[in-house]
Amino acid sequence: MEKLNKEQLLMVCGGLSISATLINSLARGINTLLNLGRSLGSAIRRVTEKNICPL
Repeated sequence: MEKLNKEQLLMVCGGLSISATLINSLARGINTLLNLGRSLGSAIRRVTEKNICPL
């Protein structure tokens, strides 16, 4: 592998590619947050209404 000089480095163009893996991981993360919010909200509602299942 050869080293590039300053002029060659200035000509390098890069980009951002959005892949299916990135979209899938973002969707899973959002789903996880939504499920966490639902379960937390349900737990809070059950506690405030004193509707907790006995162990």
